[in-house]
Amino acid sequence: MSMQSTIEHKVKEALTPEHLEVINESYMHSVAPGSETHFKLVVVSQAFEGQRLLARHRTLNGLLADELAGGVHALALHTLTPAEWRERGAVPASPNCMGKGGASA
Repeated sequence: MSMQSTIEHKVKEALTPEHLEVINESYMHSVAPGSETHFKLVVVSQAFEGQRLLARHRTLNGLLADELAGGVHALALHTLTPAEWRERGAVPASPNCMGKGGASA
């Protein structure tokens, strides 16, 4: 199973999201083609209701601890309740990697 699929599966199982995007952004960094090291997660879940941002991020970092310890180098988290998602509707684009074109990250 790919890293992206593993992340999707774990998040779906734990948080039953109304909306989930697991975006492999490794191509934007100085890594080998086909790498799965940099991800952006957009998770919209009722489970985040009443939680501060830090608690939401801790939930995902704990859920994906094995992946973070074994290959995932960067994880951009966008964690929203359904009401926040309806209000916002989108998340910001990821910035360009400052090290792209240099040594491998």
